[in-house]
Amino acid sequence: MDLNLNNKNALVCGSTQGIGKATAIALAQEGANVTLIARNEDKLKQVVSELPSTRNHNYIVADFSNPEVLKIKVSEHIKTQNGFHILINNTGGPKSSLLHNASVEELTTAFSMHVVCNQILVKETLSFMKSERYGRIINVISTSVKEPIPGLGVSNTIRNAVANWSKTLAGELGEFGITVNNVLPGFTDTARLDQIIKIKADRQNTSIEDMTQLMKNYVPAKRFARPEETAKAITFLASDAASYINGINLPVDGGRTKSL
Repeated sequence: MDLNLNNKNALVCGSTQGIGKATAIALAQEGANVTLIARNEDKLKQVVSELPSTRNHNYIVADFSNPEVLKIKVSEHIKTQNGFHILINNTGGPKSSLLHNASVEELTTAFSMHVVCNQILVKETLSFMKSERYGRIINVISTSVKEPIPGLGVSNTIRNAVANWSKTLAGELGEFGITVNNVLPGFTDTARLDQIIKIKADRQNTSIEDMTQLMKNYVPAKRFARPEETAKAITFLASDAASYINGINLPVDGGRTKSL
């Protein structure tokens, strides 16, 4: 299937590593002009250099811990360069913790970085999407919206907030040719998963190797996902081929999630 994203502009958050980077590459390979956004400029420059050179790629340096600066920088980019047809909301998850041990500050910080920043990006990009009658807002969250993950109390809470925020927007924006969907990665071979494995291994007083194998055994496929596999699902949802898919949670988890 030719997804044909020629002349589409995409803003990809958290795009210097993992699923975000893989998604930026996948969108560019389908013809999109990709703007990366993350806080490390050196890493942003490196990823831009890896994208197909036949397209118009760019980057924005912004830290999601400062929503007001994020708003200013994205607004300035849109005014001086281009709007976006595609928005990929992808922010690193809150640190592992038991929910009853989490501080109020941890919850408010996570809410700001995920829900508030997502809202800022939608408000900044929405006018252009409406004018083009084409918009794809895709949120990379977690299978925890279907089954809470033990030890990730704050993340479970905030990811569900994003999921319901997304579903609400899907109902409001569909008439403008804009879809809003969530992709729920399972165990994906990223730095984030490495951290989770180490924490779990320490808590259960076992080796990282044994914990890795135990977690792989949870998955019917008996392996972790590659970031590129999740990126392909995101890229499909960003395309015109997915124009009648709206308001869904799409697990990309090898069948691990037990709920439908």
